[in-house]
Amino acid sequence: MPGVVPSDPLAWVAIALFVGGALFERANRRVARYVMVSAWVAFALFWLNLFPHFAFEHKSYIEGLLSLAAVPLSLYAGLLLLRGRDTLFVLSRAVAVMGVVYLPFETIPAITVGATTVPSPREVLVELVAAQTGYLINVLGYHPTPIVGPEGYDNTFRFVHDDGHNLQFSVVLACTGIGSMAIFAGLIAAVRAPLRRKLRALAVAIPIIYALNLLRTTFIGIAFGKQYMQWFVDEVLLLFGSSDPYMVSFFLSDRVVSQLLAVVALVGITYLVVRELPELLTVIEDVLFMLTREEYDLHGALDVSQYENQMRPDGGERAER
Repeated sequence: MPGVVPSDPLAWVAIALFVGGALFERANRRVARYVMVSAWVAFALFWLNLFPHFAFEHKSYIEGLLSLAAVPLSLYAGLLLLRGRDTLFVLSRAVAVMGVVYLPFETIPAITVGATTVPSPREVLVELVAAQTGYLINVLGYHPTPIVGPEGYDNTFRFVHDDGHNLQFSVVLACTGIGSMAIFAGLIAAVRAPLRRKLRALAVAIPIIYALNLLRTTFIGIAFGKQYMQWFVDEVLLLFGSSDPYMVSFFLSDRVVSQLLAVVALVGITYLVVRELPELLTVIEDVLFMLTREEYDLHGALDVSQYENQMRPDGGERAER
């Protein structure tokens, strides 16, 4: 991952601490608490390191603001956990799983053994999403030329604009939806609930995220490739610090429309997942408390506490709030 300093080692350190805290949690909660607090501090440093890239190089103001906001929120989560807010162990476990799911795609390189090269997880996922995006673009009546991208992956499409200008659109890791899928996988794995309900929640979240992400990459590819959103050109170029007028459709379709719709979609998916797994309301309550410093009882408001605390058919422990 990019950053002021290399972010991959910092990310692995933070996630290793979260995983370590999760492993200690049942055996020694006091040790787990201190390990998790250290993890939140490392997580804050990780997001602080990424902020300049998102805001100034990637020119994504939404991602830049979110990464900057994650710094005090991470530190505050660590402080609350240190002071005894034990429900934050759930969110901490969730971050541990998120990292375990996401980081291999971000950091593990291709491996060559003899004459055989095993592609990196990133390459496999990026090329899969690129192939499916290309298929949808073709189905909609557009036929860009598939080419090899800068990373050597089959993930790039060349559009020829009406004036003869070549426009290249590449599917990268951020375009695959793996980040959002990792978030929901982490949240679902972190709560104490019957396995069957966890699997149902995953079955709701992952396919929807994947399908919506394909629609997003298809929309961005067509809007940029065909220059369909050349609106307020001078203002958009000023806002994003660019001088290339051909990038206006990309900035508007990706950085504005898609990212705003992604927020709406994630809220909707969260609602659907909570219906299957109301234990996740504990995490939402904690996040709301960190944002507003007011306690919320979403369990009571939605009348789900009786359902979520029912015994598992095998007689196991009650679900944790």
